[in-house]
Amino acid sequence: MSAPAATGSTLDRVLGARVRRAKGRRRVMLILVALIAVVVVVSLMVGQTFYSFTDVVRVILGQDVPGASFTVGRLRLPRVVLATAAGLSFGMAGVAFQTMLRNPLASPDIIGISAGASAAAAFAIVILGLSGTAVSLVAIVAGLAIALLVYLLAFKGGGGGSRLILIGIGIAAMLDSVTAYVISRAGQWDLQETLRWLSGSLNGASWQQLAPTLLALVVLAPVLLGQSRNLASLQLGDDTASALGVRVERSRLTVLVAAVGLIAFATAAAGPIAFVAFLSGPIAARIVGPRGSLLVPSALVGAALVLVADLCGQYAFGTRYPVGVVTGVLGAPYLVYLIVRTNRAGGSL
Repeated sequence: MSAPAATGSTLDRVLGARVRRAKGRRRVMLILVALIAVVVVVSLMVGQTFYSFTDVVRVILGQDVPGASFTVGRLRLPRVVLATAAGLSFGMAGVAFQTMLRNPLASPDIIGISAGASAAAAFAIVILGLSGTAVSLVAIVAGLAIALLVYLLAFKGGGGGSRLILIGIGIAAMLDSVTAYVISRAGQWDLQETLRWLSGSLNGASWQQLAPTLLALVVLAPVLLGQSRNLASLQLGDDTASALGVRVERSRLTVLVAAVGLIAFATAAAGPIAFVAFLSGPIAARIVGPRGSLLVPSALVGAALVLVADLCGQYAFGTRYPVGVVTGVLGAPYLVYLIVRTNRAGGSL
């Protein structure tokens, strides 16, 4: 009788631990949602003209408030919604790459997808003379094309995640050179427009600019969430995932297309906001724990990062900086730390 009792006690402890972890994850995610809501409200209230919380709520509800209806409804609200949507997209797509390829360096910032969209946008602005929606479309197509190219080069002959990262870094370096060359040929007006786009900026956000990003988020985020179990299996390795019944190549391609789509549409709307996709996953793993899917926590962390960085970039430094400059300052030291830690541990990409 003692053995079954001991087994039952162990099972109770295991189940209790799982319940506590689940409650902890939900608590952290609720805190993140509350943080996002607070930053959104503060961003709508502050500026050259301060509007009360009541005025902001009335504008959101569609009421006509003199002054606030234009400033909050036409200028600030599209900006914070774009920041939130872009952050959600970058955060979810970034951790999908990192999980699928089992490497924290496997971020769209690192493996060439953002660089492809940026180079194409610069080419469209400076060489082709395009602007607005046309530049966004070129950036989206280029991001998807570069992702497909990296995938085909990396997995030809059964290559793995490390090979994809190395190929992506090489392609990103070439694309950065293309961007630098295009910028060197730009006139004054084109140069300003190109640099504003490349830095990652929410300035001039509009509902028209925002609509494709929201649509991509609504369509592609559920696709990634539907692959969360397969992602967890892929993290154990291709052979293990296949033994667990996962169709490895199909799942990997589905995740790749959905994640690249989120990155491409968000980049087309807000520019390549540096390191949000790179940082969101590790931060989410720290605060909610590595067990379980990190897709939703990372998306929330990404939204919080972009919103806080944009608010700080506008009002915290005495002069205004694009949101991508602030996130770049945060992300670059972590990238250096990660590479140094990997080298000291004797690891490799």
